[in-house]
Amino acid sequence: MATIKDVSELAQISQATVSRVINNHPSVTEKTREKVFKAIKELGYKPNSSAQSLASNRSNSIGMLVDILAGPYFSTLMSGAEETARNDNFHLITTSGKLSREGELDAISFLKSKQVDGLLIHTGKLLDDDILKIVREIPATVLLNHYIPEIAENCIGLDDELGGYLATKHLLENGHTKIGCITGQMDKQVSRNRFQGYRKALIEFGIPYDDNFVVEGRFDMHNHHTAPRRLLDRNTPITAIFCLNDPIAWGLYDVLNERNITIGDDISVIGFDNNMHGPHLNPKLTSVNFPTEEMGAEAVKKILSLLNKTDYPVQHKLVPEVVIRDSVKKIN
Repeated sequence: MATIKDVSELAQISQATVSRVINNHPSVTEKTREKVFKAIKELGYKPNSSAQSLASNRSNSIGMLVDILAGPYFSTLMSGAEETARNDNFHLITTSGKLSREGELDAISFLKSKQVDGLLIHTGKLLDDDILKIVREIPATVLLNHYIPEIAENCIGLDDELGGYLATKHLLENGHTKIGCITGQMDKQVSRNRFQGYRKALIEFGIPYDDNFVVEGRFDMHNHHTAPRRLLDRNTPITAIFCLNDPIAWGLYDVLNERNITIGDDISVIGFDNNMHGPHLNPKLTSVNFPTEEMGAEAVKKILSLLNKTDYPVQHKLVPEVVIRDSVKKIN
């Protein structure tokens, strides 16, 4: 079993410096950190977590709150955060608020009881005042895909409005002017921002907005056929539909197929998130790419910089892009 002495010899630095790196001492240079973690990885060295915590007065853990634990979006987000944390000898403790404010507050209390050093919060129900209180208690807190001006430096997310704009613009550029939209829950900031991008593109192309072309759906998999059926039952002359996330598009696919409406030829479809299942649908789903794994990684790097009192040039707004596949057809 590898020891700290083995690490110091391989990295060609003192054992005291190795210890400072492991305990995230702010005086250590990035070059030295890289040398030590390269040696740790090569040797498979496992620091004594109890001794490490006593020496640094830290638990070497980061808590993560998400809306729900299921689904490709959150699994990818957690994967990016967990891998980055592990690379810095931290562990990620993840819990869910079960889509209620009370559940999310309880989850935060649980994470605090574990004496986590920092927090990643992806909330669906917490109030801004709740979050600001949490940040006062645990300053190394990063808020994901939600923006609060008072803690702007601790917020990381996607430019959702730009994503909604790019999706709608792609349909417009392919000749579609009768574009339906199935939103997520409109009490969510992310849904409102993507919807605003949809309206912005329509205005730019001189297309009048029509309430009959829009229906509110859900971002999760709960009753994901209801909203598409409501929209299609209105018998509006829609030639394309923008779904504000990919699971909504999956539900739409089912409804279009059950009504013998050919996806692409009869009605084009574009999703959002570029979920891993998109390329396996028939036809393959065109979608707006959300670099979810990158967001999780960026958030952990920001937390580590806050803990180590170092500067990290975090990318606060990740840039979306349209991934073109087969579900959008050009029309005259």
